[in-house]
Amino acid sequence: MSQRVLVLGAGFAGLSAATSLADQGYDVTILEKNSMPGGRARLFQAEGYTFDMGPSWYWMPDVFDTYFARFGKRTADYYKLVRLDPSYKVVFGPDEAVDLPAGLPNLEALFEQFEPGSGPRLREFLSQASYKYKVGMQNFVWKPSRSVTEFLSLKLLYDVTRLDVFQSFAVHARKFFSHPRLLEIVEFPVLFLGATPENTPAMYSLMNYAEMALGTWYPMGGMHEIVKAMVSLAEEKGVKILLNQTVRKIDIINGLAKRVVTDQGIFETDVVVAGTDYNHVETTLVDPAYRNYDDAYWQKRVMAPSSLLFYLGVSKRIPKLEHHNLFFDEDFKQHAHEIYENPQWPSKPLFYASAPSKTDPSVAPAGCENLFLLIPVAPDLTDDEATRAHYFEMIMDRLEAYVGEDIRNYIVYKRSYAHSDFKSDYNAFRGNAYGLANTLKQTALLKPSLKNKRVNNLFYTGQLTVPGPGVPPSLISGLVVANEVAKEFS
Repeated sequence: MSQRVLVLGAGFAGLSAATSLADQGYDVTILEKNSMPGGRARLFQAEGYTFDMGPSWYWMPDVFDTYFARFGKRTADYYKLVRLDPSYKVVFGPDEAVDLPAGLPNLEALFEQFEPGSGPRLREFLSQASYKYKVGMQNFVWKPSRSVTEFLSLKLLYDVTRLDVFQSFAVHARKFFSHPRLLEIVEFPVLFLGATPENTPAMYSLMNYAEMALGTWYPMGGMHEIVKAMVSLAEEKGVKILLNQTVRKIDIINGLAKRVVTDQGIFETDVVVAGTDYNHVETTLVDPAYRNYDDAYWQKRVMAPSSLLFYLGVSKRIPKLEHHNLFFDEDFKQHAHEIYENPQWPSKPLFYASAPSKTDPSVAPAGCENLFLLIPVAPDLTDDEATRAHYFEMIMDRLEAYVGEDIRNYIVYKRSYAHSDFKSDYNAFRGNAYGLANTLKQTALLKPSLKNKRVNNLFYTGQLTVPGPGVPPSLISGLVVANEVAKEFS
């Protein structure tokens, strides 16, 4: 008989792990808490609008290509990708905005407009970032990080010296650029990594390579098309996906997870892969004696931001917006300080506005706009309707000032989403949206282990373990943990 594997959670990491294990001959069942797969990448529909609930940036297309190629497939077998041009718009004020073009020659020309000589420097910056991306994405992210011996090769030690692990991103960026607008543009991708540019390793300039060189893409139909593709592939491999299964307990007998109890039944198993929130598994699903980490450990973890989100259906088009729009019309450092160093609701937040209907007419009725607004905020804040309403009016004032027209009176659908929703829908530790911060002290071996140290057949995958947060890392996380399961439970 095939070994039975229960995967908890049908997010990117859970689907990835399940598909890989099924492909290797395991009998795999996914238990998903919600009514549809996808985790944070679920969707919902209302008033003729289709809203992606979470991830909206399609970066690192090579990771998706590699994933599907492992199973003899292509992304084109499931969804159509469109490269966005401009990649995104950055709004610096009501009368100042810049579109970031696709293609490096046009991007170098744009940089030259701000700072003479910065075009060639951008080329050198991205050349170094390319090396970091290739080493990071081909070597380091695939390490299960269970032993220091994984990193004890001369080649890896040589690579580490060139990855700028011990230099801050802020210092690194200022070796190439001095204009404040250019610094804001190159520092933007690290905002969601969980620390200020001053406290983020310069290694993460690899994100700039992903964004600027590999491009910003969009799967027609929305980001949930990736989930649909992964579900289709998983089921083709024999994975069973059971929805509306809230897990209540993992029964551990003689150091082995033997059963998973949900509110709908009891499931026997040989291996458990937890793709749900790591802290939730530790504090709720297993007895205290079987925890990897105590409460003190978790409280010391540095989290990436949470988010306050608004989903809006607008009954007219908004010409001045692009598909992706970053509003950097307030002080970047002040907002970062209020996320990472002195956590609080921000005084004057930066925010992001996505209008996928600019690219994809299927996500909104004809002549209408689908808007997704996001404010990065500190985790573990108390959110209520009054707070949400306050920030909605604040960012709508700035959005309308930039586009030069009324939007609020044309809103036909509105929904908000914040910390308490992340907790109720995903059991998210401290209401996190993105997982652990990518700080030096939370990298590789210093992340929560992908295997339980006291339960021999309990593994973890997803954004709170290796390699880290984000859609591509979550895909990789599932494949990495599947390899570890296969080594130990053939």
